[in-house]
Amino acid sequence: QVELVESGGGLVQAGGSLRLSCAASGRTFSSKAMGWFRQAPGKEREFVAAISWSGGVTYYANSVKGRFTISRDNAKNTVYLQMNNLKPEDTAVYYCAKARFGPLMRIPTSGDFGSWGQGTQVTVSS
Repeated sequence: QVELVESGGGLVQAGGSLRLSCAASGRTFSSKAMGWFRQAPGKEREFVAAISWSGGVTYYANSVKGRFTISRDNAKNTVYLQMNNLKPEDTAVYYCAKARFGPLMRIPTSGDFGSWGQGTQVTVSS
């Protein structure tokens, strides 16, 4: 059973930065792609970013491209999401997820992920 625990969320002013972390238990972390999704109140969960098992391939939603950076440290079983120049529309609960596969050859969908964390709240004030 893989457990994913997110941390690093909080309240920040527009233009500020936050770094989310997701610590994973289990032995398969380093062989699987990882992703970040978010869900704002009244909206569906949406893709934010994903990274391949090796870290060599990344994908981003257009809305965060150039502002967010996903990275991973397989030695620490941790994936990160560095969020810069935050905007009020980035306000949401952010979830990390472990994919069912390692390589990335397309933008993944939520159905490609078999394990999810509980989420961490990010609130950006204007």
